[in-house]
Amino acid sequence: MLSGHTQIVGVIGWPIEHSVSPPMHNAAFEALGMDWCYLPFPVHPANLKEAIAGVRALGLRGINVTVPHKKGVAALVDELTPAARAVGAVNTVISRGEVLVGHNTDVGGFLRALREAGFEPEGCSALILGAGGAARAVVYALAGVGAQVVILNRNLGRAQALAAAFAGVSETARLRAGPLNEKSLSQEMERANLVVNATSLGMWPQVGTTPWPDELPFPSHALLFDLVYNPRETRLMRRARLEGARAVGGLRMLVHQGAEAFALWTGREPPVETMFAACCAALRGGE
Repeated sequence: MLSGHTQIVGVIGWPIEHSVSPPMHNAAFEALGMDWCYLPFPVHPANLKEAIAGVRALGLRGINVTVPHKKGVAALVDELTPAARAVGAVNTVISRGEVLVGHNTDVGGFLRALREAGFEPEGCSALILGAGGAARAVVYALAGVGAQVVILNRNLGRAQALAAAFAGVSETARLRAGPLNEKSLSQEMERANLVVNATSLGMWPQVGTTPWPDELPFPSHALLFDLVYNPRETRLMRRARLEGARAVGGLRMLVHQGAEAFALWTGREPPVETMFAACCAALRGGE
């Protein structure tokens, strides 16, 4: 029951109807008996500045930020954490009185999901497919733990720029870039023990698409981490498993980045499995 004491958080994006964050967070609040409510706020890009001012004016405890606003919000908050500043994107805002602090919990969420899958990322050899916003958080996370990272993208210039941006994050990390094509994949895949799909290929409704050529075997020794979470099992994940590789979908990363935001807002330990179950139920309901 909402009251004058209810603490409000939410998510801004455009569009926002597809988001599973409201059921995920509200399930967590209910499980812990907290008088909090998480709401979706559709914000057109032209209204982003006013929306962030509204976070202050309405006294919200914080917000999540999804596409297309992650970069824009980074320029509108008062402070940025080191990860948010480095990645150049904010996915979580915390209200501290009149001060809005921008965080990027995608970085920690990715690493937690990897470790939960039994994969230790320190010093690994990673092959990243894509060089967009999702890839930035992944590359920064892996560079920070000293990984050897190869970024492949159809636009080679974007991959090169991403590799250069994070080259100095760690003394032991090594970053390279190349074009995303069958030749590059065949050259790089044997050295990689982690393959990350940071493209949108395979995401609903384009579930038949994949960044991996049909003619090229998937390396059975590697772990595939597909950032796509809808559907829970992508065409690429099925392909990797059929060829003997382990595959992890993006839902666990979504939950762990949300759990980190939950802890930042509330100071409470997030009920991660409750949040995961709520996401699964929301995705099933949308099918």
